[in-house]
Amino acid sequence: MPSTPTEEPRGVEAFDDHDFYDEEHRRHPVRRALGCLLPLALIAGAGYGGWRFYEHTRDNWGSPTCQVRADGFVSEWTPEQAANASTITVVGTLKRGLPDHAATIAVTTAIQESKLRNLTYGDRDSLGLFQQRPSMGWGTSAQILDPVYSTNAFYSAMLKVPDWQTDSVGDVAQAVQKSGFPDAYDDHVDQGRTLATVLSGQVAEGVGCRLDAVTGTADPAATADKLTAQSGVRGTVSGSSLTVPAKSEQTARAIAHWAVTHADSDRITAVTVGNREWHRLRGEDGLVWHDADRPTRGSTVVRIDF
Repeated sequence: MPSTPTEEPRGVEAFDDHDFYDEEHRRHPVRRALGCLLPLALIAGAGYGGWRFYEHTRDNWGSPTCQVRADGFVSEWTPEQAANASTITVVGTLKRGLPDHAATIAVTTAIQESKLRNLTYGDRDSLGLFQQRPSMGWGTSAQILDPVYSTNAFYSAMLKVPDWQTDSVGDVAQAVQKSGFPDAYDDHVDQGRTLATVLSGQVAEGVGCRLDAVTGTADPAATADKLTAQSGVRGTVSGSSLTVPAKSEQTARAIAHWAVTHADSDRITAVTVGNREWHRLRGEDGLVWHDADRPTRGSTVVRIDF
C-alpha cells in the first residue's frame, strides 16, 4: 500500500526558551521588580548600617575632650586642663581686673609647670598648677592645692616684676618661677595666648567640650559660689538653672566659657548666651554652639543649666 504522508499534529508549535522567559515576565511584573530591587536594598542597608556604625564609633571613641579655637588656631585639652585654664584666666581678668596679657603669662606658666593639672607631687616639695613650694614661702600644701589661692599667689608675685606688662611672656614667667629651665616657657606662649584670649571672652563660641552624660546630682548653688570665688561675678539660682547677668558681652562670653569648661566637674548640661547655646553631647556636636531653644534676655545674660 502506498504510504500515507505523516502530518504534524495541529496546535503543536516548536518550544522556544525566549518566548517562555518573556511570557513569565509579562505574567509577573512584581517578581521582576523585586528581583531588581532586592540587591539594591541589600547594598543600601549595608551602607546605612556602616554609616551608623561609623557615627557611633566617631561619637563615642576616645576620652572626653575640650576644644579651644581662635584665629584659625585649634588646641585640644582634657576637661580638667580646660577648667584650670579658665580658672586662671577669670581670676586674673575678671576678679583682679588685670589685662589679658597677665592671663597669658599665668596660663603659659601653668602649661609648662603642670600641663594645667593640679598636681599633688613635683620636684622636691613642688605642688599644684604652678608647682609652688611650701618651703619657699608660697603657702601651705593645702593652700597651694587650691587653684584660686595658687593663681592669686602667682599674680601677686608677677605684679612685683618690673616691666611685666612689656617684657616677654617667658622672661616674666622665669622671673616669678626661677626655673632651672628658663627657656622652656617660650615653647608654650602660643597655646597660652590662645587659651587666655578665648577664656577671657574676646572670642565668641571659642570653647566646646564633648562630654559623657551626667552621672550623679548637680549642685547649682555650689557652682554659683564657685563662680563667684573665681570670677567675682554673682548669679541667681532658680531650680536647676543659674542665671548670671554680666556687665559686658565680653564678660558674658568669659562666664559662658568658664561654665563650658567646668561642665564636666559641675554636671552642667547646657550654657546659653543670648540666642546661642552649647549643649552637653558626647559626639562632635558637643564641640560647637547652636541656636538656642530658650534664648536668654540678651547677649549679656548667661544661663547655666544642670
